[in-house]
Amino acid sequence: MPAKQRQSAQKLKRRAASQRSAKPARAAARKVAEKKPARTSPPRNLDRALREHLVKLLDGRGAHVSVDDVLGDFPRELRGVRPEGQPFTAWRLLEHMRIAATHHKAMVIGTTGFSGSELDELRSLARQLPCVFSPNMSVGVNLLFKVIAEMAKTLSEEYDIEVIEAHHRLKKDAPSGTALKMAEVLAKAIGKDLAQTAVYTRKGMIGERKRGEIGIQTIRAGDIVGDHTVIFGGMGERIEVTHRAQSRDTFVRGALRAARWVVKQPPGLYDMLDVLGLR
Repeated sequence: MPAKQRQSAQKLKRRAASQRSAKPARAAARKVAEKKPARTSPPRNLDRALREHLVKLLDGRGAHVSVDDVLGDFPRELRGVRPEGQPFTAWRLLEHMRIAATHHKAMVIGTTGFSGSELDELRSLARQLPCVFSPNMSVGVNLLFKVIAEMAKTLSEEYDIEVIEAHHRLKKDAPSGTALKMAEVLAKAIGKDLAQTAVYTRKGMIGERKRGEIGIQTIRAGDIVGDHTVIFGGMGERIEVTHRAQSRDTFVRGALRAARWVVKQPPGLYDMLDVLGLR
């Protein structure tokens, strides 16, 4: 056999031997990868800063929630998701929810500013997938919903109720979704229809305050993350309950807690009170 042919034959033998020895190693690597829990990773379309922040929150927490299983829409204040460079709106969210419903994927929604018809569609779509919908993902705020309801039932109409919210100058909707939720909770607790009792502005000769009225006032200034205060004003005393968000981290942690919970639920519309077991 000529020298060139012998060299070619030897190369082929060495290559075949190398491939045979590599097969067991590749098979072992596949088995190890299959045993490893899927690493939680935020969606690719999040702003880079928010994505890096979520990775830090998720790493080491044992929260193995796949983004394929949960589509998270964080509160509008986070400004995290911007499809095609446009601001994320309630209308755009419903497009995502229709896709999630088609594939029976769970959702966590913290967006506010929905119209009546958009809320109707959201409730309808929630029949096809498990969905946590809350205007505020903070554990503290949702505990407050429970507390102020009990306070309103006890104090009744003998105490005037006012809700005051403050947010940063860039927030577009007013009042905040959280303030509206608080007012709804309070109205229900005293047996009133918020649409009939809510007062959003006062100016001029307005006369005496009406019994059962619920005032909802808005402040916009600087970089306030989110302050919400409920005032129960009686004759001779006043009770104030306040929640202040000092960092948006609290919204992210609440949303992650909701994500871990919602993937185990049947189709339906839930809120953070369900997640926290406060029903």
